[in-house]
This record gives sequence, C-alpha cells and structure tokens, in this order.
Amino acid sequence: MEENPEIQNKKNWHDKYYKILLIIPAVLIIFCLIYLGIFYSNNGDFIRKDISLTGGTTVTIYEKLDISSLESFLNDNLNEYHVREVSDLITRDQIAVIVETTADGDTAKSVLEKYLGHSLDENNSSFEFSESSFTRDFYKQLLIAVAIAFVLMSIVVFILFRNFVPSITVIFSVFADILMTITFVDIIGLKISTAGIVAFLMLIGYSVDTDILLTNRILKRHEGTLNEKTKGAFKTGITMTLTSLVAVVASLFVVKSFSPILTQIFLIISIGLVFDIINTWITNTSIIKWYVLSRKK
Repeated sequence: MEENPEIQNKKNWHDKYYKILLIIPAVLIIFCLIYLGIFYSNNGDFIRKDISLTGGTTVTIYEKLDISSLESFLNDNLNEYHVREVSDLITRDQIAVIVETTADGDTAKSVLEKYLGHSLDENNSSFEFSESSFTRDFYKQLLIAVAIAFVLMSIVVFILFRNFVPSITVIFSVFADILMTITFVDIIGLKISTAGIVAFLMLIGYSVDTDILLTNRILKRHEGTLNEKTKGAFKTGITMTLTSLVAVVASLFVVKSFSPILTQIFLIISIGLVFDIINTWITNTSIIKWYVLSRKK
C-alpha cells in the first residue's frame, strides 16, 4: 500500500531543509565574531574579568547593610567596585555583604569605615588582596589549560573517526558552543572569575559528548537509514542534554544566594548547553548528513 504523500512529506522535511537550517548557526557565528571583535577593540580582551583575574581587594562585611545606599556611597568614593549580597540558604536573610574593588586594601578599608561609622576588624569583616601581576599570570595559565584541553579533545576526535570532515565538524561545533557562550556572557555584562574559566573548561566536555554520539551513530552503525540513525541519536542526545540542563538550572537557583562561584559555573554551563543543542542538532547534524549523502553519490 502506497504511503500517504502528506505523511511522506513530513518524514522527509529534514531532507529538504537541512542545508537551509545551516543559515541559523552561520548567522549566529558571524554575529558572535563581529561582536567579539568590537568588544576586544574596546576592552583589550574577549571577556570582562573580575577581581580574581585583574587583582584588587575583596572585603566581606558580616553585617546587614542597605545595598542601594552602600552603592550610592561607593559611586563617589571608589572608581571600580562590585557589591553583592550573601543570604542564608533557608531563610534568605542577608548575612553578609561582599565588596570587590580594584583599590588597595587600605583605601577600601578607609572608605568602608567612613560609610559604616565604625572600624573594620577580624570580628566583623575579612579582607583578601590579590596582586595584579599574580592574577595576570594565573589568567594566562587558565587560558593555556583551556587551549590544551581543546587540542587534546581534537586529537581524540581525529583518532576516533580518522576522517577529516566528521572530525572537523565535531571540533567546529564545540568551538561554536564556546564562541556563542562567551558572546552571550559579554552581552549580559557578566564579569568572569577563575571559576568562570573553569566552567568553560567543563563546557568542552559537555559539548563534545553529544557531537561524538551523533557522528558515531551515523558513521559507524550499519543498521537503519540515515534518518533513522539521526533520529535515534537525537532522542538519546537531547535527553542527555536536557537532563543536564534541568539539573544545572535547578542547582543555579539553589546556590544563587550564597555561592557566587558555583552560581557563575552553573550559569555558564547552562548557557553553553542551550547553544550546544543548536550546534549539535543543526550544525553538526546538517553537515554530517550533507557529507554522507555526498559520499554516497
């Protein structure tokens, strides 16, 4: 019995439009490259760095303070600063205030004591100071670690598939995940800490697993048609990604009030996972499908 043409058309919609779908990631990548180029020319780097990467003073004050009033005062007394509130996980009551500034420890202490009207000591506060030279070196080492991880990942991919087009497609998809995530992070104005760099390192691992799953299913499995293998990989891969995304987003809301380090890690990973869905199931899928069909011809 001949299959209904409408049903057949729905089944083959991806066969008709998979090349056109590549316009979506292409536009995103071009936008990201232009945006980051402009951002670099204005800021001298591809990200906004916080105190842990630029050097400065971090002051934790164990008091309940009016954040708006404190920020208004600091506007007139410190050049660069960032204020965040630390709350109790259960009650959500404020338990401390953290002030980060590029000023030295003595200047920061003097300004804050002027606002508070009393002295800061080890009983009501804590001070951490990092040298700019040390943080610059540490930043470079973190970037080298990310670069090495990316290169090693690329080598493993080439060894696994031993074919240029599938291998470079997987690597390009991971690169696109990182590129789009950095761009989005810059757009929302997030200042990256050492924890943020570690999150990008983790994102490489999160990104490559679904790409390898997809490419491996299509190239190395012999049973089923190309569309059937792609559909099977999609069901498994999207389940993995969405499960991770739900877990990370849930954790983000839990730690948001008391752990800025974990908050930044979970935020960057969740952004990266969203872009991974685009780059795996549009970019990688379309290019691999194009490659397989071209090779058959």
